[in-house]
Amino acid sequence: MFIYLSKKIAIPNNTRLRCVGWNKDQGYIACGGDDGLLKVLKLESGKDTKVKGLAAPSNLSMNQTLEGHTGQIQVVCWNESHQKLTSSDGSGLIIVWMLYKGSWYEEMINNRNKSVVRGMAWNSEGQKICIVYEDGAVIVGSVDGNRIWGKELKGQHLMGVEWAPDARLLLFSLNNGEVHVYDNTGGFVSRLNIQCLGSMGLGATVVGLMWYKGVNGYVEPDCPTLAICYDNGRMQIMRNESDDMPVLIDTGMAVCACQWNHNGSVIAVAGTLQLSGMGEKDCNVVQFYTPFGEHLRTLKVPGKQITSCSWEGGSLRIALAVDSFIYFANIRPDYRWCFFAHTVVYTYTKPDRPETCVTFWDTRNNEHFIKHIKYLMGMASSGEHCVLAVRTDDGSGQFGLIICNAIGTPVDSKYIDIEPHYLSMTGSYVFAASKENFYLWHFKTPKAHSSIELPGAVKTDRQERLYHIDDTPTGVSDVFREGDKLFEATNDPICCMVASERTLLIGRESGKLQRYTLPHVALTARYTLPCRPHRLALNCNSSRMAIIDITGLLTFLDLDTRTSDANGQEVMGSLLKFERKDVWDMCWAQDNPELFAMMEKTRMYVFRNMDPEEPVASSGYLCSFHDLEIKAVLLDEVMREPESPTTDHLLNLEVKSLRDTRDLLEKVSIKDAAAFIDENPHPRLWRLLAEAALEKLDLKNAEAAFVRCKDYPGIQLVKRVANIQNESLRKQKWLHTLKILMKPKNFILKLTDEIWL
Repeated sequence: MFIYLSKKIAIPNNTRLRCVGWNKDQGYIACGGDDGLLKVLKLESGKDTKVKGLAAPSNLSMNQTLEGHTGQIQVVCWNESHQKLTSSDGSGLIIVWMLYKGSWYEEMINNRNKSVVRGMAWNSEGQKICIVYEDGAVIVGSVDGNRIWGKELKGQHLMGVEWAPDARLLLFSLNNGEVHVYDNTGGFVSRLNIQCLGSMGLGATVVGLMWYKGVNGYVEPDCPTLAICYDNGRMQIMRNESDDMPVLIDTGMAVCACQWNHNGSVIAVAGTLQLSGMGEKDCNVVQFYTPFGEHLRTLKVPGKQITSCSWEGGSLRIALAVDSFIYFANIRPDYRWCFFAHTVVYTYTKPDRPETCVTFWDTRNNEHFIKHIKYLMGMASSGEHCVLAVRTDDGSGQFGLIICNAIGTPVDSKYIDIEPHYLSMTGSYVFAASKENFYLWHFKTPKAHSSIELPGAVKTDRQERLYHIDDTPTGVSDVFREGDKLFEATNDPICCMVASERTLLIGRESGKLQRYTLPHVALTARYTLPCRPHRLALNCNSSRMAIIDITGLLTFLDLDTRTSDANGQEVMGSLLKFERKDVWDMCWAQDNPELFAMMEKTRMYVFRNMDPEEPVASSGYLCSFHDLEIKAVLLDEVMREPESPTTDHLLNLEVKSLRDTRDLLEKVSIKDAAAFIDENPHPRLWRLLAEAALEKLDLKNAEAAFVRCKDYPGIQLVKRVANIQNESLRKQKWLHTLKILMKPKNFILKLTDEIWL
């Protein structure tokens, strides 16, 4: 994923904010702060805008101040099901607000006048609210304002509350760091097994108690969903309330809040990195983790003190309360998707299915085919096929690679013994890599199977090879390690991989790159980068590689350039003096090694010889770049209704030289247009010129253009037209033929003797 700050809203009178909450369904943002400040905001994009998704400009459509509180707002809590907002302040006053005719009004008030409210939570259906006070009082009420039950927990100082997904249990966090479990009638059940504090013992304060409710499905069956986060930066994520092997995380910062995204795939942890002891200023940051504890990204946020965070409904933006400002950050998720043979393959989860839904969307015919796969780990594509990496659920600890065609039918499969964190694919090979090993498999596409499964297969044969990243293969039958030594951990793990038909490149966390020739797998070069690479991409002739690092910095490496270092030693490869920041996607042209497209924040740039064209506002994910046309898919929009993708979510963008050539052919002579194309040569442009010249029966220029783009059928066509001596008959015959031939997209390539006759 990639994340960057995109917008900032200032609160009047420099009033400090204490909490922020984003309504996941209707998009309202509640923010509370000092002196009873409570506001409801709404960001909306214009309905008439041609630009869709995150790239569309957004403005405040609501900015309402809610009057009623006088003390510092401590908690804001949305009930999306019934469009209600609940807020509480430092004096213990609770107000329930309702939406009426486009504005928010006070509906109910409650004040115990004894203690301050420390936590409020609605159950997943929005029927019940639980309110906990610092003095140990607990109140559960209904959505219509009636009290269901109340309880005094003697001698307990409560700090927060959370419902279980099925609303059968309530979790209470205490000021001593313990988390107690009660049933939904107030009966004590158990204490959570807190392991993340380790030898530090209890005493830290719980600042985040979040249980993902599963409303949008789960990333995989039985994944961790219950997060308990402490102010000292320790956090544990549990599969359920009795999990005795939770995921343990040390964020290394002073934490103020944490929140799950909309589908439980990412948890955001907000806090402060305390660097004053190192001679630097403290720094506000938001760290992003998977439910399995893998660190994804760190976002630095300006200001003195961050106090709260809240995700937007689709998790494409996150709101951050910092001092007297709300900062908004845009998120570009790492969707599991790929593109091949006019087919977009993407994944999503549903609450009623434990498996991942994998959709094969035929964009030409707008048809889609759905497969359901347990424990999907990743995918890659090339040519006419894609590969799906899965974890087996038979207890063997093995993993599987499944080759599928464009409608999702498996055509080959293989068991492997390494965990496929990274995948790459060419027309005949699949490459998979764990942190310390890489594997290549020469797949075949014989008779298709009827369902996605891993049939029994021979584990090793001549078509597959496994290597350790620290070894130095020479391309012959080297055997460096066997048995357990083959899977030994390395001090410099693999972090990315890319392959072409003749080259394999593997990136390591230290910034080292290893280059192998294919298909014999001989290590031929090592390169050193000044960064940790996150994504690699090879141009069409494997001479240059693009590198996007973990901060979104795009750089380029010429692979075959030889230079000398300070000691006079020959060094392979050289970094170009080119870099772009905030890049989250890039795609090389398939037919020009100097041409590529990249996504920078919400803009798409096309570069020719490292010179950019005018950017286009877009948030699409790049599918392909061919014939001066870029195909992209608005995956953010697809994921809103993943079961019914439409062609409105596809973008076909032409580069500037193609647009300019079309304009010139309409406005100037063939000769002048040819001069422009001569300065910006590409077969697609010469074909356009040839077609325009043919329409005007300018056979000389048409033939010259066909020669420039090496189009033999086009040259033959010009000769046949030229052989007709009668001028009017030539024109009449040609216009008739043109009507037939113009029906296909690339009409010259569709020419046949039968049509001409």
